Amino acid sequence: MTDTASSTTPQDSATARQNVMAVLAAASPEAVAERFERLDAPPFGIVRQPETGLVMVRGRMGGTGSPFNLGEVTVTRCVIRLETGETGSAYSLGRNKKKALQSAVIDALWQCGEIRERIEAEVIAPLAAEQAAAKETVREETEATKVNFFTMVRGDN
Repeated sequence: MTDTASSTTPQDSATARQNVMAVLAAASPEAVAERFERLDAPPFGIVRQPETGLVMVRGRMGGTGSPFNLGEVTVTRCVIRLETGETGSAYSLGRNKKKALQSAVIDALWQCGEIRERIEAEVIAPLAAEQAAAKETVREETEATKVNFFTMVRGDN
């Protein structure tokens, strides 16, 4: 009998990495830079210099309708390789090349088994918590302005 709790499939690992990359992409450049400075990153080589381009964004009416081209957004990407062989990549909205480079290094470091827990504890978890708190604040502010039409009195006599 195998222990399924301790074994991870490639799909689980890919999903976890996607989550890490999503947190880094959604973080502010300042937040990424602050946490990157604390890491003492090892030497790395640049596979693909940070470069900026455009990506077409598609939308759907109501989330389920036919897709349509909404417009283009600026995206910066970067790929690096650590001396130990791990390759990190990052995409982020905007033109901040430093953020893309730092996010790629963090992605590569996350792939190193020996420091993955440190990256998750010192970088990913705090960034994810900040993002969740900001999302909750927006939700609360939106909820406070919500009008419930079913409880309003019409005033018809």
